[in-house]
Amino acid sequence: MRSVSVRMAARLLLRSATRAASAVYSRQPRPAQALVRGLASGGIPTDDEQATGLEKVVLEASKRGTDPYNILKPKEYAGSKQDPHIVPSITTKRIVGCVCEEDNTAVVWFWLHQGEAQRCPSCGAYYKLVPHELPH
Repeated sequence: MRSVSVRMAARLLLRSATRAASAVYSRQPRPAQALVRGLASGGIPTDDEQATGLEKVVLEASKRGTDPYNILKPKEYAGSKQDPHIVPSITTKRIVGCVCEEDNTAVVWFWLHQGEAQRCPSCGAYYKLVPHELPH
């Protein structure tokens, strides 16, 4: 059994040495083989081919340009009555924390209910609750 594997290894070594020597000593260079990547060719799978479960859902949604789990940074809003800060929620009310000034360390918490835009009791910025459905 061992002699068979030694003979096979010797054959492979001799074959690869012969190819290398012929490539070095031949006058015409051998064309390089094209690299192939993908599951069908037996190569390394891409992230899209390998993703499963929630990761696959998020990757497919990002290709469509949607953000089902609010992973991306939210759009900036003016906070006025005409352009309130949008707060997605799966219920009809949600607690919101407002940092009224940029360098403020205190957070003003208040309940936001579905319907018209509501003001922060401290700074007067407007917030509006919008329904949000999870994709699963």
